[in-house]
Amino acid sequence: MNTSLQIIPALNLALAFIPVLIVLVILYRWSLDVGNAVYSVIRMLVQLLLVGYVLTTIFAAESAWLVVLVLLVMVCASSWIALGTVKSRRWQLFRYALWAISVGGGSVLLLVTQGVISLVPWFEPKYMIPLAGMIFASSMNSVSLAAERLHAELSRSVPYDKARSIAFQAAFIPLVNSMFAVGLVSLPGMMTGQILSGISPIVAAHYQIVVMCMLFGAAGLSTALFLVTARNIIVKE
Repeated sequence: MNTSLQIIPALNLALAFIPVLIVLVILYRWSLDVGNAVYSVIRMLVQLLLVGYVLTTIFAAESAWLVVLVLLVMVCASSWIALGTVKSRRWQLFRYALWAISVGGGSVLLLVTQGVISLVPWFEPKYMIPLAGMIFASSMNSVSLAAERLHAELSRSVPYDKARSIAFQAAFIPLVNSMFAVGLVSLPGMMTGQILSGISPIVAAHYQIVVMCMLFGAAGLSTALFLVTARNIIVKE
């Protein structure tokens, strides 16, 4: 198979923004929040271009300490963002989210990179950083959904144990739906990228299975740890 990935020229890349502009026009014509949408598009563009240059530098450096620093930034940012749905005690809950995502996501990252893939060297940036990003993002989203749902259930005077179970289940709805749909409705990002780069679909499927398992496991462990360890703070709200 052809293993070269086609480079997208700048002009061709600009064509991808045509449907974006159409949607922005619809938002404007319907008197919706077009400003926030424009900001999100601009921020996405700037962030992805910057991260492209940053990752190029990190990959070239091949420094274990640099990779560890990137992972620390990832887990701290994901822990803070996960609590965006919490209206109060965000700083108090941050340490619990940080602990939950670090332990839950970090243990899965360690298993996948050192056990399943067996990276050499152990910190290989081109594998470690993208996989960590997917794992911490999955943990972040699940913790965020669980925190919001738990707060909502407790505000309705639902007993904590029942509210915790409801929140845990709610946090898994997106992941469960994506696992039902994978291969039937959608080809996930990693699998699609590998196929586009010329990798055998069978090999790509194996990698995607690993990805789906690690996302499910990391989200579940992180969410459970957060709900258990942060109980006293959340109940006091």
